Amino acid sequence: MTNPDIKRLYRSTKDRMLGGVCGGMGVYFNLDPVLMRLGWVVLFFAGGIGILGYIIAWIIIPEEPGS
Repeated sequence: MTNPDIKRLYRSTKDRMLGGVCGGMGVYFNLDPVLMRLGWVVLFFAGGIGILGYIIAWIIIPEEPGS
């Protein structure tokens, strides 16, 4: 039994540039995916953690079902 009121994080299949991580996070946090992408770029230039974090998120966040 799945509760339809529970919000789940998925990688977007519609709003994607690479893996759909930013598009999915934008939907989950109700933000523009462009802002999420800018956040990842800032993290990339602030020590390189952004690229590692994005790859890990790409691996562990499931793709949006039913697409």
